[in-house]
Amino acid sequence: MESVSLESITTEEFFFQAAAEKNIRLDVLRLDKIHPIISGNKWFKLKYWLEEARIRNITQLVTFGGAYSNHIVATAAAGKLLNFKTTGMIRGEEPTIFSHTLQQASEYGMKLCFINRKDFREKNFQVEEGENKLFINEGGYGEPGVRGAAEILDYCRKKDYTHICCALGTTTMMAGLLRSSLPSQHVVGIAVLKNLSLQTDLQKLLLTEDQEKPHLLIHDYHFGGYARKTAGLIDFMNDFYASTSIPTDFVYTGKLFFGVLDLVKKNFFPPVSRVLIIHSGGLQGNDSLPKDMLSF
Repeated sequence: MESVSLESITTEEFFFQAAAEKNIRLDVLRLDKIHPIISGNKWFKLKYWLEEARIRNITQLVTFGGAYSNHIVATAAAGKLLNFKTTGMIRGEEPTIFSHTLQQASEYGMKLCFINRKDFREKNFQVEEGENKLFINEGGYGEPGVRGAAEILDYCRKKDYTHICCALGTTTMMAGLLRSSLPSQHVVGIAVLKNLSLQTDLQKLLLTEDQEKPHLLIHDYHFGGYARKTAGLIDFMNDFYASTSIPTDFVYTGKLFFGVLDLVKKNFFPPVSRVLIIHSGGLQGNDSLPKDMLSF
């Protein structure tokens, strides 16, 4: 398996008429370029969890997620790359047909254990005893994940931006971006799932000094919930690719870019704003769609 290539990260400007009319610049930090599977923010959120496993001589990683979790397949791929055994505790009953994400995770050697949603939510399950294990929270949530995500802005000219926008699942990346953002910068999270506890989840990760930095969670662009989609979202992703050559996924980044551009049209960003959008990867999730649905 190929290694992660942080040298591949680029910052790219793209044109959007409504933004140009207000002299708003839109840039994308292309984290999706670093690896086809351990892509985007996944590598950053896993980095210090993996370092802890190495220091403690851990041999097995155990983590959590749903059937379409980029984190699950990224952990499986990282385990294969770095010679860790991996186990995925999967939310929901075992399906007759695995999602492409679960198929990939299994191919990378991850053992999959399925847990009904109630037990998963209440953490009412056990992991079999055995060799030493490191438990990694869903989405890399926790201090190691935040510390890694805080390094994302090292790969751009951070001081150039007034706003930093990201997709929001577990809030781990947003907490990291807030930690490394400048006091004057606004960090905006676009929620991709129905979860009104996200603000509470975020606050648990923030240092006292980061809680005072300008930030906002927006819940208007989840398109029905996690991994849900509409024809309108798919049309947007195809049109966005046609005009920018930037691929997105229907779980995270499609919703992020749709949300940001809609906010531009609604005058959320003041004129002359400089907006950085974090492309968090996860393009492998599109493999679960019918092959003729997307044009890229």
